[in-house]
Amino acid sequence: MKITKDSTIGEIIENIPQAGPIIQKYFHGGCFECPGVKMETLEMGAMLHGHDVETIIAELKMLSSDK
Repeated sequence: MKITKDSTIGEIIENIPQAGPIIQKYFHGGCFECPGVKMETLEMGAMLHGHDVETIIAELKMLSSDK
């Protein structure tokens, strides 16, 4: 999976199961139950939670086969 700022949090959780701890670190546990994760992008989540989206993408890419 290619991870970009436009990737949804839901598709990342679905396609990269080991990304859970990183999602938890930046967005807390609510993402795993929230129906909005299917629409909320990494960029939106990062803005809402006060994080740099590029930092999150870099960490996620370390787990993904798309490096």
